[in-house]
Amino acid sequence: MALTTTIQPRSLVRAFGGPRYAVALAVDALGTGLLRPFLLLYGVMVLHLSAPVTGTAMTVGVAMGLGCMPVVGRWLDRGARSTAVAASMLVRVLGVALLLAAPAGCVWLFAAAALFLGMGNQAWPAAHAALVATLAHGRERDAALAAGRSLRNAGLGLGALLAAACLTGGTAALQALAAVTGLSCLAAAVLAWSVQVHADPATAPARSAEGEPAPRMRTLLAANVVYVFCLNVPEIALPLILVSQLHASPVWSAAVFVANTVLVVTLQVPVTVLMSRIPCRTALALAGVVLTVSYLGFLVAALLGSGWAAPAVAAVSVVCTLGEIIYAGSATALVTALAPAHALGRALARFQLSTGFGLAVSPAVITGLAPQGPAVLWGTLAAATLLSASAVAR
Repeated sequence: MALTTTIQPRSLVRAFGGPRYAVALAVDALGTGLLRPFLLLYGVMVLHLSAPVTGTAMTVGVAMGLGCMPVVGRWLDRGARSTAVAASMLVRVLGVALLLAAPAGCVWLFAAAALFLGMGNQAWPAAHAALVATLAHGRERDAALAAGRSLRNAGLGLGALLAAACLTGGTAALQALAAVTGLSCLAAAVLAWSVQVHADPATAPARSAEGEPAPRMRTLLAANVVYVFCLNVPEIALPLILVSQLHASPVWSAAVFVANTVLVVTLQVPVTVLMSRIPCRTALALAGVVLTVSYLGFLVAALLGSGWAAPAVAAVSVVCTLGEIIYAGSATALVTALAPAHALGRALARFQLSTGFGLAVSPAVITGLAPQGPAVLWGTLAAATLLSASAVAR
């Protein structure tokens, strides 16, 4: 079925697993949104750990969680699809169980919980992309991946809003949110498993998966580490600049974050469908150019007077979000297009490793560059992103 630039919701739902799988994605995202933004608070408020210890435990857990990706990649190359998606959700259920079982002051159980939560969060994108690539191809695949991202962002955002409204309940509320997260992940895992999607053994034979190497994609993976910084700009870089350096009201940071979420949810599919008219490699290079322009725009906005700087930063953030949308719609699609069927799982796992590494180091890089001034922060990001876009284009 050819996909035109007209968005067809039913076609998209069928392309990424059908109604049950769509419900599984929504339930999983909603439950994850209840806890993930507040995991640090759980460690501090419920387990009475210090903020530095909690943050370190979370970082170590997420970093170690990346170690599961080679195993996930090989499993996907043996044909696992819906089972792998369900397993990524069940691993998070185990993480939540450890979180609820941890007594006050026990940093080891908290770190173990962060590890399993991190493993599930890292494994899910690769498993989901492999499932979609098995069911759809070409423009239909790209649009289905975009639709899944929109649905997940909507669920995460709604979950975070509900959790924020419940935080007045203190530690009991946080524990209740964690419990609901575990139940949501469990329900989503059952729904995802029931879809029963597997790769055709003819296209993913075990011997080929074992014996033939996956594509290296060194340039793409290196560029992706830099591209991924755009995902942390609305959450880390802009609040840091707006509040700490421009002394603007925190309302501006909240407005930028909400606008980013709304734009991603509403524009991810139509922009991806529109960009499918050009090759994925060209679209990914264009995303780098748009992001570079936005970073230079942030630099100019930061140099304006105090009365204009915050509104200018908010306006430029729309351009940054557009670059993020183009990046998200083309990067995974390019990997699925480049990888042969027998090595799709390992290629997606390597791509997720580069994504996870970029997300892990970007907060430290951003917070390290920001005190040096806007020119250093935005100039460095712009130069690195433009260089990455040039490498992708070549």
